[in-house]
Amino acid sequence: KKEEPDSMATSVANSIVVSDTRIFDTALNVENHLCVLFFWADWHEPCLLVVKIIDQLAKENPNVSFLKIEAEKLPEITGKYPITSVPTLVFVKNGKTLQVLENAPTHILVAAVQQHSKSIVDLPPLKPLTNSSSEVSSEDLEKRLVKLINASPVMLFMKGTPNAPRCGFSKKTVAALRDQAVVFGYFDILTDNDVRQGLKTFSNWRTFPQLYISGKLVGGLDIINELIEGDEFKEMIPESGTSNLKERLVELTNQRKVMLFMKGTPDAPQCGFSRSMVELLRSEESLKDFGHFDILTDSDVRQGLKDFSNWKTYPQLYVNGKLCGGLDVVRELQEEGELADMIQ
Repeated sequence: KKEEPDSMATSVANSIVVSDTRIFDTALNVENHLCVLFFWADWHEPCLLVVKIIDQLAKENPNVSFLKIEAEKLPEITGKYPITSVPTLVFVKNGKTLQVLENAPTHILVAAVQQHSKSIVDLPPLKPLTNSSSEVSSEDLEKRLVKLINASPVMLFMKGTPNAPRCGFSKKTVAALRDQAVVFGYFDILTDNDVRQGLKTFSNWRTFPQLYISGKLVGGLDIINELIEGDEFKEMIPESGTSNLKERLVELTNQRKVMLFMKGTPDAPQCGFSRSMVELLRSEESLKDFGHFDILTDSDVRQGLKDFSNWKTYPQLYVNGKLCGGLDVVRELQEEGELADMIQ
């Protein structure tokens, strides 16, 4: 296995580099113990700066566990949380997600740790966990491949990520799946040579991307396109892997007469624009209340709504199921008295 990068090395017992699910599960299964999950990528320079902050916070908060997780190399962990970019911090206690911070400034990180650690019962610091230095056996690799293949009802092994494909075939495959409104998990085979080479033998399929449905190999781009053209593809998708995303977005945008899609919640906004939008709506005399949806908790809604509304930024405000716009547009509507008319 690769040695731990210098940039992630630490001598702090409660600042833990997670390299497999065993380490993750062990740290997370401590009752009434706060875990701060730091999702990062080795190619993203801002992440390396956050590492120093994490280690300093670990020294100052010995009864909090700080887990460093490479987002793209550990999809079986990343997929459990609403991770859409790095660096992202997730605060977890007793199996519940307390808060998600995406690209947050240092003072916000510090304040969040202080806030969530107040109710922690004093516990001795966790002992540092390490991996065995032995090489991965073929048996262990096969078990890992089976686990990865079954990580999602529809699982794509590709070069790069859905939002940043690293080859044309992967890009076209992602586009085909999204066009069919399919929810799918993914694994970037460029991040793990064991998986990349092992999957070729395991599946007896020598090229990538490779798509699996319900744990069984479907094939690559050409086969996917043939299945789509023959109207066979959607029949293969299990109910749990079908998005019906458009129907869901229609339902969400009509959930309340006035519906705000934002980062965070009205009482705890996660960006300045969302905070300003909430303040604006609360100041509107014609509006008694409004619904809201935290787009940080659901990447499908976050990405899908951009295409659905043809509006690429957040927050987004809907009235009677129709898009009003973002902060600047809504502010202008309020100043002209048109927002009150729309609400009434």
